[in-house]
Amino acid sequence: MHPTERKLTQPGGLAERLFRMRKAAKLTGDQLARDLGWSEKTGRTKVSKIENGRQQPTRDEITAWAHATGRPDAVDDLLDVLANVQQVHRNWRGRLRGGNAPVQEEWDALIRSATRFQAVVPTIIPGLLQTGGYARAILTQVADLWDTADVDAAVETRMRRQEVLYDTSKTFEFVITEAALRLLPCPRPVMAAQLDRLLSMDLPNVTLGIVPMGVPLAVTPPYSTFDLLDGRVIAESPGGEDEPGEDESAVYARLFGLLMAEAVTGEVARRLITAAAVDLREKG
Repeated sequence: MHPTERKLTQPGGLAERLFRMRKAAKLTGDQLARDLGWSEKTGRTKVSKIENGRQQPTRDEITAWAHATGRPDAVDDLLDVLANVQQVHRNWRGRLRGGNAPVQEEWDALIRSATRFQAVVPTIIPGLLQTGGYARAILTQVADLWDTADVDAAVETRMRRQEVLYDTSKTFEFVITEAALRLLPCPRPVMAAQLDRLLSMDLPNVTLGIVPMGVPLAVTPPYSTFDLLDGRVIAESPGGEDEPGEDESAVYARLFGLLMAEAVTGEVARRLITAAAVDLREKG
């Protein structure tokens, strides 16, 4: 059973609550479908699918259902339940059971299918902008943490994915903090090459925003990474990935906009990268 269907059909869950509301209103499936303006041919089937957890209702359908059954007071609570249903959690232990390369391949397909990719990656360089050496250092850390052994294949897939940056029909926007330029998850020569890569990145469809250190912020960057693919949110945590529902996704989209507004781009961002590269060489 899919996790979403399991949430819909759990005791006291959304499907059961909608079913009980219809019964309390003494409406048949046909009557409710007509009241909701659903097709005479498919309306009754749709009611049945929703009540049995085989179809997830939309926000508008839940609102209309509550009004049609005389329970407009239940709308807010039902929409909260829907938001919980929509949120999907995938833990890393399960995701990485077959190795990291398949996960990288899934991401490859997701990113290639999106036309607008936005990412907040607070403390490391985003995967699409990584050099091979930097990617290897990061993916080796993941392998050590989760006991996977396919670092070479994972690096190869991640690097191949960067071809998508040259598709000018797509846009890419990244927000990092200045800390990502100065933390060393890899040897110094690898980090130096990584900073050079950022300085050489000059594509019209790619924007790199850097939140500088030592300036007052209206909003603080989160601890963990999150990505928006045409508005679809995937948030990473140490334990896994979360895909929030509609309401929460809107918050992530707003947060991205606020963080990008805090960030510096263009020549000012280049100066931060150059300063980090100079410090790296001097301290090496």
